[in-house]
Amino acid sequence: MAEKKLGKQTVKFEKCPYIIGAAAVGGKKEGEGPLKSWFDMILEDDMFGEKTWEKAESKMLKEAMQTALQKSGKDKKDIDLVLSGDLLNQIMSSSFMARDLHLPFLGLYGACSTMTESLLLGSMLTDGGFAHNIIVGASSHFCTAERQFRMPVEHGNQRPPSAQWTATAAGAMIVSEQRADLDRVGTADGFLGVALHKNVTVDCGTIGKVIDAGIRDANQMGAAMAPAAVDTILNHLEDTGRSIEYYDLVLTGDLGYIGKDIAADLLMDAGLDREGIKQRYDDCGTMLYYREEQDVHGGGSGCGCSACVFSGNILKRMQRGELDRVLLVSTGAMLSTISPFQGESIPGIAHAVSLSVC
Repeated sequence: MAEKKLGKQTVKFEKCPYIIGAAAVGGKKEGEGPLKSWFDMILEDDMFGEKTWEKAESKMLKEAMQTALQKSGKDKKDIDLVLSGDLLNQIMSSSFMARDLHLPFLGLYGACSTMTESLLLGSMLTDGGFAHNIIVGASSHFCTAERQFRMPVEHGNQRPPSAQWTATAAGAMIVSEQRADLDRVGTADGFLGVALHKNVTVDCGTIGKVIDAGIRDANQMGAAMAPAAVDTILNHLEDTGRSIEYYDLVLTGDLGYIGKDIAADLLMDAGLDREGIKQRYDDCGTMLYYREEQDVHGGGSGCGCSACVFSGNILKRMQRGELDRVLLVSTGAMLSTISPFQGESIPGIAHAVSLSVC
């Protein structure tokens, strides 16, 4: 009997794993945006001292994981498992990071939904008694993603207005069966000027389905992913018996400006309260940059988008007591480097985790 199954797609956690450490690393452009003060590290340049963008991304991810580990107060020997993924072929940023950390590793691919996928699976493994402490994370890099999925940046091709800007960023968290040492966490994040005095737990998660809206334009990622985000949110609310008003914030991963508007309209069409959506719904891709000043067109995207926004901004706001309940819904476009050229549409997926303070 699946005692921890809730409804059709949701799993509930009996022990409610804790997030005891987190870190966000951002690139130069991300460090010029509205969330710049929330990053643990901002790169001076996107090469990060490496010879290739791919090596820079892997180094950035490793930096986020090591910083999260340091802030948690745990030693490397306390970590049972690393869960991580990225956008590159053979998830090379995560695989090379794991080579350097030399810890048990499970590589994940959920496109831009990978941060929530890793947090959801890490919580399941911890709650199930399979691990004590797990590092979860994800990364992306503008130049590596552009080179792989669209055009090499060296071409200088013009991006259409609907195109989103892949975040050069990484986020990591330590999921644990034990509560955080709040004195340590508060000291580690003292740069915010406010002590972090709340523990944050993961109480349940909803596993998404692949939803295909028939979008074929690789520059319309938000439109391609929005239906999947809406499907997961609606199923989460039905499975848990909650309303959108239960949450202080419902946060999608990287739909950007276009996808966010589509998702909001679809949620209202499904019967959710307009004011509830307006007051509680936001998207990481619209939070990370200044839209006009930074010329990001459709907003932010990439695995690192929701990873850095949540690990850097939202989680700390929860630890400060500004937010009590958050639903994080990272979204992913499940295309490959060749599928658009074969006439395939772009399927989307979204996974959700429900977090609360205690």
